[in-house]
Amino acid sequence: MRVSKEKSAENRERILEAAARLFRERGLSGVGVDALTEAAGLTHGSLYSQFGSKERLAAEALVHALTTSSARMRDARTLDDYMARYLSADHREGLGDGCVIAALAGEMPRQGATIRHRFTDAIRGMGKKIAGLAPGGARPEDEALAIVATMVGALILARAVDDQELSGRILGAARARLSSP
Repeated sequence: MRVSKEKSAENRERILEAAARLFRERGLSGVGVDALTEAAGLTHGSLYSQFGSKERLAAEALVHALTTSSARMRDARTLDDYMARYLSADHREGLGDGCVIAALAGEMPRQGATIRHRFTDAIRGMGKKIAGLAPGGARPEDEALAIVATMVGALILARAVDDQELSGRILGAARARLSSP
C-alpha cells in the first residue's frame, strides 16, 4: 500500500519531532530505532524509508531541533534578553525542547562527519545570532563565540549538578558575567 505524499510528509515530521525530543532527552547513543519508531507511532520501515539510517535521521533531527529553538529565540532583541531566556531555570528543566547544542555537545567527538558538520553549523549560527545582539567590539565574532561557550557550558553544568541551589547560582553567575554594562 503506497503512502500519499502528504502522509509521507506528515510521517517525516512526526519522526523528526520525536527524534529531536528523544535525542535531547537521552542523547544520541541513548536512543535506539525501537524507541524512535514507538515515539513517532510508526514502523521501522517508515523510519528507514524516510531517512535511510539512524545517523541521517540524527543529523536531520539536529537541524529540526535547531530550527525550533531558533524560532523561539528569534524575537530576542538584546543580548541580555537572549541570555535571560537561555540561562533560565525553565530552559534548564526543558531537556526535550531545550538547546540541542548543550544536550549533545559531549557526544559530538564520537559522531560521524554528517552529524558533526550539522553541529558545527549550529555553533556558527548561534555565534552569528549572538554577534548580532552583542554590543560592537574589536573582535565581535570571537567575543560572540566566547559568549556562546560560556552560555552552553553554564547550561550543561546547571543541568549536571544535583543541587538546585548551586544550579541556579551557576545560571545566575553566567548571566551576571556576560551582562552588558
